[in-house]
Amino acid sequence: MARLWRAGAKLSLVASAVGGGITAALIATSDDPETALKLCATVPNRLFRDAVTAANIAFDYEYSLWGLPEGSSERERIKHEVHLRSAQKLQELCFKNGGVYIKLGQHLGQLEYLVPEEYVRTMRESMLNRCPVSSYEQVCNVFKKELGDTPDKIFSEFDPVPIASASLAQVHVARMHDGKRVAVKVQHTHMTDTAAADHATVELVVNTLHRFFPSFDYRWLIDEISESLPKELDFLTEAKNSERCLENFHKLSPHIANYVYAPKVYWNLSTSKLLTMEFMEGAYVNDVKTIQKLGISLHELSMLVSLTFAEMMFKHGFVHCDPHAANLLVRPLPSSKASIWGRRKPQLILLDHGLYKELDIETRTNYASLWKALVFADANAIKEYSTKLGAGEDLYALFAGVLTMRPWNRVVDPSMDHLVIQGNESDRLELQMYASQYFHQISELLRRLPRVILLMLKTNDCLRAVNNCLLQGSSLETFFIIGRVSSEAVIEAKMLQSKSFLTWLNVKLDKILLEVRLWGMQVALWLLQLRKSLSWSNQAL
Repeated sequence: MARLWRAGAKLSLVASAVGGGITAALIATSDDPETALKLCATVPNRLFRDAVTAANIAFDYEYSLWGLPEGSSERERIKHEVHLRSAQKLQELCFKNGGVYIKLGQHLGQLEYLVPEEYVRTMRESMLNRCPVSSYEQVCNVFKKELGDTPDKIFSEFDPVPIASASLAQVHVARMHDGKRVAVKVQHTHMTDTAAADHATVELVVNTLHRFFPSFDYRWLIDEISESLPKELDFLTEAKNSERCLENFHKLSPHIANYVYAPKVYWNLSTSKLLTMEFMEGAYVNDVKTIQKLGISLHELSMLVSLTFAEMMFKHGFVHCDPHAANLLVRPLPSSKASIWGRRKPQLILLDHGLYKELDIETRTNYASLWKALVFADANAIKEYSTKLGAGEDLYALFAGVLTMRPWNRVVDPSMDHLVIQGNESDRLELQMYASQYFHQISELLRRLPRVILLMLKTNDCLRAVNNCLLQGSSLETFFIIGRVSSEAVIEAKMLQSKSFLTWLNVKLDKILLEVRLWGMQVALWLLQLRKSLSWSNQAL
């Protein structure tokens, strides 16, 4: 425990010392020195707050669990209480600091089965709907600086109360002079400066904790923030990403292009800190009751979400990496009519295009090959492509487990539903046990993997949380979709690389064999569904 006190004291002293250096640098590099000067009073406080929270959480775990036998019911009870207290302390820190911290809290809320349930539940219940709100005066200041006038002059109507607020910006509803309703995304004031300070403080905390607790190695997170945050703070980049995403679906995935949509951008009313878009009406993908009232099947929507992101990852190589529930809307397909049972086809609306990742052809093909191997339970191919993606020959099985949330014996099980997560308490406890048991190896794996693959893991976490909300687990059809799209992507890559007639013929044969295999899976899937239907009918009788 003395070591923990020393760590906390050291972190606090370093925070205080470094605070002055960061604030001086903030003034020197800021586009707005006057505003930066105001921030100087807050940066040391943020650093000190980080240090105290980190030391407090670490001490709570060490002190509360001291002397309690591993595996005892008393230790588990106390551990649950410490998890809950620590999650609440972390939540409080995120809200007090705002900005980047809220984004980190949102990501933590998506890591179901990898971090204790208390953290996931605490973050998920608060981080998506309790973000800080900028005042209308602050919004007007952004408008004046970016467009030269206040929102009430630029638009015929502008609601000063935002309909949504996120970590970096908030959204207002407005009406243009031609009567069109629009959504206006306004960056929180001086976010660029606070983001730079946040990056420095998070880097200090993570590096210091790693020094005193070597098993806590999340330094890769700093590199990812350094690369992605400037892009997320440039709304013109977000607008370009949005248009490129839709263009990819129309060119590369025309079979589902009508089922995926992104709001139209009004470029003449958009800048790096303001984004004016078509206003979209729909239900969030986790609003199950509203979705059902719209006549949309939860199962069909889940399949559309899986297919949309499978196409992005394996065929487009340009992936929306922040698909949490607040960034996904659904509405009935505008061109569709209700069936005789009142059902409507879903259209998925993608929001917040600030965080995208591009996969080069080699990485994309290796990633598709790995998922194909996972779906078909091919142990040798799993090892081969996990190693190619950076996991190494010693951690390839763990990498497969992190991707699928299944233990290795299930990953290589030849049964049809070997990757399906039921979403029950038994599954949850099993996965948390593995996560706890292999925490050090998971940290090492995350350190090794390329950042692009780390964002694919984050994307998988978000999608898994969405599907779990819609279906209370994962479904066999989800993995059938992943298997088909990843296999098609691998075949297409081989076709592009084939330089001789013999190679081309061999690839064609692989394609035929793949179709036969997928057809067999589809038949087995239909039979399994039929058996379940008959079982439910018998139970009802």
